[in-house]
Amino acid sequence: MPRTRNEALAAWMAEHKVTTNELAERLNSAIADFTGSYGTCTERGVFRWLSGEIAWPHARQRVALERVTGHTPVQLGFQPRGRPTGPIPASPEEDPLYRRAFLTAATAAGASLAAPNTASPRRLGSADVDRLNGKLAALVAMDDRYGGTLDLERHSAALARETLSLQQSGTASSRIRSELYAVAAAFATSAMWAAIDGRRLDVAQDHLNQAVTLSGLAGDSAVQFRVWGHASALYYQLGRHTDAMAASEASRATAITRRDPLFASLALARLAVDHADSGDAKAALRTLDQAQEAFDRADQSLRRPAWMRFFDQAELDNLATFAYLSLGQWVEAEHRAHRCLTGLRPDLERNRALTRANLALAQLGQGDIEPAVATAQAVPAEMARQGRVRKILGDFTHRLNAMAPDTREAHAWLDHRTAIA
Repeated sequence: MPRTRNEALAAWMAEHKVTTNELAERLNSAIADFTGSYGTCTERGVFRWLSGEIAWPHARQRVALERVTGHTPVQLGFQPRGRPTGPIPASPEEDPLYRRAFLTAATAAGASLAAPNTASPRRLGSADVDRLNGKLAALVAMDDRYGGTLDLERHSAALARETLSLQQSGTASSRIRSELYAVAAAFATSAMWAAIDGRRLDVAQDHLNQAVTLSGLAGDSAVQFRVWGHASALYYQLGRHTDAMAASEASRATAITRRDPLFASLALARLAVDHADSGDAKAALRTLDQAQEAFDRADQSLRRPAWMRFFDQAELDNLATFAYLSLGQWVEAEHRAHRCLTGLRPDLERNRALTRANLALAQLGQGDIEPAVATAQAVPAEMARQGRVRKILGDFTHRLNAMAPDTREAHAWLDHRTAIA
């Protein structure tokens, strides 16, 4: 069979000005994030993909390609072995890469965490912690792409249980014990976040209780920062705004924010959203300025946990968008939403959908009904059904119906919502 040059991959590399060597390095780093071991991609291997000599990369390389580019292998022009190129999956549950990533996380974790049936307990060490952190990075990547699915919640909770089981079945130094508790807390926090993002708020509280306990046992300020930050989001969605503010303050007070301005920036940005929600415009705007100042001071080259990878200037603009919407400052909210969409990494599809939904609200707040409806319709159907995105679009529907119920745009939006429900 004659080779067919992979024009789609070549086009992506040209658009993003990525050389073959740079792509190989990025893929190897991505593989290290979700496996714990640096990948083996080479410049020659990328050339073989471009030439069509290799039509279907190895499984790890396919997951890394999706994480680095934000596109599935099929979208990048690769051809699955033994079958023609099929349609792009419409939902995570239909995506074989998604299922394989979770299967790998579950089965590999079970295999690596199972204690041998011997009289002497196994000595636990850094290799165990590294393996588990690799599983955590894989779950974070799935959350970036698909949001808080029920699968993600269940697998995160299962990995937390497996990590605790490992603690009971082996011996370890106090340092390794603390690190294992920190990983377990991170898994529990990922389960909590998936439940929050999917609007399963009742079970999110159970995950929060476990995460607080485990992060306390770990004594890890970075994990405690994450736990309280997500707790604030949970309380906000439950309508417990005083508790949300207290949780944001607790996150801000952790030691990691004094050591690393990037953590401080995220804590301040979340706190600004809480101030805005309470109607304190002066405090919200002051805190947003402080968040930007801290972000500008941060050393972006430092190695940080996988779950902190999402926070960049685009995410800071995303949080500012939420704040300005709460304050009814529609023009500034629209400006920040556009800035966020311009800078957002391609793999953060859930965040892109959230920002588009918020942009639609900002446009509607200014009375720009036609562009607002067009923006809302641009949210992909599978993301429009996702918990937090669905809620924002529900708010958009109510506001549109109150503002212009009998317009052509309102009827078109209703038809669209019915079609994707």
